Amino acid sequence: MSVSDPIADMLTCIRNAAQARHRRVDVPASRIKQEIAGVLLRENYVANVKRMEDGKQGMLRIYLRYDDEEKSIITGIKRVSSPGRRIYVNRHTVPRVQGGMGTAIVSTSQGILTDREARVRGLGGELLCMIW
Repeated sequence: MSVSDPIADMLTCIRNAAQARHRRVDVPASRIKQEIAGVLLRENYVANVKRMEDGKQGMLRIYLRYDDEEKSIITGIKRVSSPGRRIYVNRHTVPRVQGGMGTAIVSTSQGILTDREARVRGLGGELLCMIW
């Protein structure tokens, strides 16, 4: 079965695993998914990301983070741009998520960046998702 929106599928897997209190989740790997997972790791939403080879396209194993009360660090994750409706922002309209407490992930000409990094570099691009 082919997936029409692999990024949304990855985000849904992460959301479902966090709600079910799983320690890790495996998703099929791609370059853009690996970069998004790298942003989640840099922003401390996940504990670790590993790429595992399986003879096909590979798998990304994402280890989720929880606080002392076993609540997920990720309370919300939302896909903004989709294959049928692309959402672009310029450097002046890059959104702040939850008043700066969350993170927007933007695909720019310099790679996948957070909203803060895009603002500092003065870049806009496709608004992939928001996480808080």
